[in-house]
Amino acid sequence: MITYLKKQNGSFQQLAALEPGCWINLYGPFNNEEVHQLSEKLSIELDFITDSLDVDERSRYESEDGVDLIVLKTPVRNTGITDTEAIYITIPIGIIRTAENIITISPYRNPVIDYFMETPPKSFTTNDVEAFILNIFERNVMMFQDFLKNLNNRRYAYEKELYYSSRNEDLANLLNIQKSLIYIVTNIRSNELMMMKTQRSNFLRLKDEEKIDWLSDIVIENSQALEMSEMYSNILNGTMDTFASIISNNLNGVMKRLTSVTIVLMVPTLIASFYGMNVALPLESNPYGFIIIFGFTILMTLVMAWYFVKRNWF
Repeated sequence: MITYLKKQNGSFQQLAALEPGCWINLYGPFNNEEVHQLSEKLSIELDFITDSLDVDERSRYESEDGVDLIVLKTPVRNTGITDTEAIYITIPIGIIRTAENIITISPYRNPVIDYFMETPPKSFTTNDVEAFILNIFERNVMMFQDFLKNLNNRRYAYEKELYYSSRNEDLANLLNIQKSLIYIVTNIRSNELMMMKTQRSNFLRLKDEEKIDWLSDIVIENSQALEMSEMYSNILNGTMDTFASIISNNLNGVMKRLTSVTIVLMVPTLIASFYGMNVALPLESNPYGFIIIFGFTILMTLVMAWYFVKRNWF
């Protein structure tokens, strides 16, 4: 889906056709023919579009023939985008700066671009391309932080359930959170490297001191998000190891009780098996033999049960 947008009266209005100075947003997926048509229509390199639509593309920037490309990874909910069971994954946002337009490309809808399309801040305008890009950087970091808090809340909820349950499903839920954290940690780190290189090389060609400080603040916020994600990941790893041990201990306790019950029941079984043999046995001619043997069996069983309880084997 291709959308042409221009800011009017504080909000972006959709245009019927391409105009100079407008924002062009592309949401995939596109087939090969459509990608070639977009490349010719927008006069940009084909690789710039295909790279921005590649879910596995890493964060980076490059420039060719006066056209700049920035690829930024952003978190999204995994609604069948990949086969992984992770709750959240990351996809690229391609930001292409040309002499006349600013273009954003994503393989799927994402909350960062949707936010600017629906409720753009005052500083988000195509008349100031540097501020346009910095706004996307900043909002992307905020989205990572929001997703991290959501994952941590989910982890806490599943952790509480595991205190009273030993189902594999509960551990599987924690595993899915762990997969999401791996995606997030890896791509926050990738974004950080890209933004730090952008900052050092001044790829955005920032001249305003306020915007230079703004980019520095975004890099710091991204570093904080990275530290937060690594902390949550370490907590989750410890939680999974702990609860795996708890479940193992619970299983050992169950096996111990079953073994104890089996041993206690072995006494009457053993006595009954002796008196089931077709040979001469004690008390076989005694009219009270059955009662004596039965009473003795019950007594031995109770003694064994008392001993096991005393040793805390039940």
